[in-house]
Amino acid sequence: MLDLGKNLSNLIMKILTRTTVDPEDVEVLVKGLQKILLQTDVDVKLIFELSENIRRRCLKEKIPPGLTLREHVMKVVYDELVKLLGERQASLLGKKRIMLLGLFGSGKTTTAGKLARYFQKQGLRPAMICSDYHRPAAPEQLMQLGDKLHVPVYVSKEKDPYKALKEGLSKFSRYDAIIIDTAGRDALDKELSEELKKMDKICQPDEVLLVIPADIGRIGGKQAEEFNKLVGITGIIITKMDGTAKGGGALSACSATASKVKFIGTGENLEDFEAYDPVRFVSRLLGMGDLESLLEKVREAEFREEDVEKIISGKFSLQDFYNQISSVQKMGSLTSIANLLPGLGHAIPENLLKIQEDKIKKYRHIIQSMTKEERENADIIHSSRIKRIARGSGTSEKEVRDLLKQYGHAKKIMKKIGGIRGMKRGKLQQLVKQFGLKL
Repeated sequence: MLDLGKNLSNLIMKILTRTTVDPEDVEVLVKGLQKILLQTDVDVKLIFELSENIRRRCLKEKIPPGLTLREHVMKVVYDELVKLLGERQASLLGKKRIMLLGLFGSGKTTTAGKLARYFQKQGLRPAMICSDYHRPAAPEQLMQLGDKLHVPVYVSKEKDPYKALKEGLSKFSRYDAIIIDTAGRDALDKELSEELKKMDKICQPDEVLLVIPADIGRIGGKQAEEFNKLVGITGIIITKMDGTAKGGGALSACSATASKVKFIGTGENLEDFEAYDPVRFVSRLLGMGDLESLLEKVREAEFREEDVEKIISGKFSLQDFYNQISSVQKMGSLTSIANLLPGLGHAIPENLLKIQEDKIKKYRHIIQSMTKEERENADIIHSSRIKRIARGSGTSEKEVRDLLKQYGHAKKIMKKIGGIRGMKRGKLQQLVKQFGLKL
């Protein structure tokens, strides 16, 4: 939804930068919002309803005490988007059977793995059933995800979706959550429709989640409506949120099914998946950031306090540098991290972040090709060692030298800050406290 978020953010910033807001400005905002939503494939009827609600509330609703008209307009736009996407955070705890639906290419199988990982983080035991035997690679892909997560997967030897479902449900009856990956098609044809209805009857799922990509376009609402008529959608998972996507089809799907977003996929890794939180998500969409999610990612990435203190003091080795790079990569792509920072997500060109991300990946390979002695003492790395490291890591000698230069530069900056004492002064102290360090 990057295109949608970027355009909305730019429109909102025009309002924020004005000293006052009058009714004419509200009309400009509404017209601008309509144009953006039309360009991002949102259903026309939905655009009209959203526009009318914003116009009515901005101009006729009594402004709450302590708010200016400008602040009131901002809050109205925020409230209406939250209302559309779901006002409460979703929870699947305690749910036993979850059936995933979606057309071909929506990312259902990968999402099944991400959902299993989500349950693991909650301390629950998930299992997965493959009922997709139309796509030849589907069973193997689900098995690979299961092996990676140490989650059991049931695949029918006869490649019978109904038999797989019955036997899998029986085998995994004692598991906390059973995730069922169903077949997709290029279109919702009669064969798929009948298959889904029969599977729904066999499974009697607690949750039926529709998986749709953020770039689905105008057909999103129609497809969601058809799926909903067949089996009754209880929630939506939006995938591919990390790419340049229009996103309007996802909004239309929510409206068409009267279902709300429950999860969003933000990248290719199994960790790039989160429960939808309306406050955080809409804040990100409007370019307001999401520091709470950022801090959660920091905690999940398991940054050790002693390692961070080494970095802060400027007394860190290449091994320490490598450990921090690995931890940052656990947090997701640089684009997803930037989107959590107020005003930064849409301000930095995506290609610039991609270039930096590629560099970080190469830095990891380079450090992995070093000896233990070299990682602990970078001063011993000279010409002959650089050649060997470049060969071993599949990079150029220039890239090895660039890493050493970046490493030296980072150490100098940290030493200038003054280590722990420096962190105790001014704004840096507040940042360190947010990251949970005891200084």
